[in-house]
Amino acid sequence: MDLSRAADTVKIFVSKYSDILNKGFQMSINESELIKFLNRQEPEDWTTALAELLPSIHEVDRAATQIWFKFYPVELFRALEEAPDREKLAQRLLIQGNYRLADQIDESHTFLYGHRFWPDVREAVTQRLKTFENATGGTLAAEIRQTAEAVGARLRVDPSLLTGITAVAYMTLTQVGATEFAAARGTVHIDSRHARMSPDAVLQARAKDDGQGLFGFLKTVNKSWTVTYNENENRAHFKLMNEEELASGAARDHSRKWSDFDSRCIEGPIPVECRSASCGTCWVGVLGGAEKLADVGVREGKRIREFGYDDNSAPKPLVRLACQAQSYGAVSIVIPPWNGVFGKYLRQRAEGAIAEPLPNESERPSENAAAS
Repeated sequence: MDLSRAADTVKIFVSKYSDILNKGFQMSINESELIKFLNRQEPEDWTTALAELLPSIHEVDRAATQIWFKFYPVELFRALEEAPDREKLAQRLLIQGNYRLADQIDESHTFLYGHRFWPDVREAVTQRLKTFENATGGTLAAEIRQTAEAVGARLRVDPSLLTGITAVAYMTLTQVGATEFAAARGTVHIDSRHARMSPDAVLQARAKDDGQGLFGFLKTVNKSWTVTYNENENRAHFKLMNEEELASGAARDHSRKWSDFDSRCIEGPIPVECRSASCGTCWVGVLGGAEKLADVGVREGKRIREFGYDDNSAPKPLVRLACQAQSYGAVSIVIPPWNGVFGKYLRQRAEGAIAEPLPNESERPSENAAAS
């Protein structure tokens, strides 16, 4: 009996001691100098850092990294965090789907080649929570590059393959906080076969176009193209007729019950509500083949900015509306897990203006408004 009581006492002591250690660790990482440093970074600082880092990011992840940062904009995160009622603001901004990065720490970046190295990158950034000192006044880009190079040296991997995913890790830490970031399992969410693919093999797959047969050069031949929407899954693709919009081709894909995967998907893997650039549900990132899509039209460009997805005025940007983007060749895209209408709100917020009441669900921007 006495031995049993002694064992129970030891268990209670160990449990309480572990709780104290865990609370102490959480307190230390939450008060980390790295967290303070990241919290001082403005959206413009992130934009500058990404622009500085892009040349040193391997081609296989250059577009993917930019797309990820557009999928999880820090401006929107801070607006939601500082709102008196986060969910109410999300409703006002017509946000649908899973927009919380905290719910997908290990999964949000599976379309980056660097995702293969996520466990090591996450661990390295977690360690920086305890060792970071910015006595020399280093920049955000320098901090990201230093961590990528350290992981590369340890794994004997080219740092260019790690820089993009390391930038993603630091932004994820910024948005989810130290405790949740450190608690993430750091799991790779792609199978071993795809994980073994080389960067060159991925780039070659993106560049490959469908053969059109012996008479494919003739204008009378009905050409068709393959659209890949998940490079890490063999059957994740659908066919598209020449000059057809991405969303139209996706709607013919009846290989699965898509609403079981995403309630926004009525038909096909790409969520679509309007087909007239009025709702924003069909935005996608273009990993490969952006040059094979028709130039952005006036309506599409205007709506992309109004939705808040991209301010880029380039004729072939990395973010497109699938209901408008016509294809002239095979492309590789990535579909974000959420959508919204927040561009105007963020601009007003940045200017220090009081945001006007935003439309409710029945007052989405109309097709006529989009065309005006």
